[in-house]
Amino acid sequence: MDRIPITKKGYEKQKKELERLKKIERPQNIQAIEEARAHGDLSENAEYAAAKDRQSFLEGRIAELVFKQANADIIDPDKLPKDKATFGSRVILENIDTGDDVEYQLVGPDESDIGKGRISVSSPLGKAIIGKKPGDELTLNVPAGKRSYELVEIL
Repeated sequence: MDRIPITKKGYEKQKKELERLKKIERPQNIQAIEEARAHGDLSENAEYAAAKDRQSFLEGRIAELVFKQANADIIDPDKLPKDKATFGSRVILENIDTGDDVEYQLVGPDESDIGKGRISVSSPLGKAIIGKKPGDELTLNVPAGKRSYELVEIL
């Protein structure tokens, strides 16, 4: 089984979500199922159907998080080499056409949040950045055409 790369911060966030689902949301949903059962005929009971759907969602998400936690490969970005971009690296890219700089951190798919400057290593841009060194250029084909960047710095 392949390990799933994740930062310590991302791992802790998953761990908190798993605890919340198991200790708070699951028991609340079980209570909602019991209350809906008490209302009688289950075949026409919308509250019961909704609670069962919620239970299915919760159990699926719990199973997914348990799997991810068990297979997590926690990577500390501060201990990574700064000579080339790797998982966890924070990089500054310069858009060659506009001269604008952007900063990104390369993270796993579960941690990506473009608004916070975290891009997935499995995204097209993330894949293009991995292995690059300061001064290297990378070109992406995007719906609007080609975009060219220079990796300016690994922070």
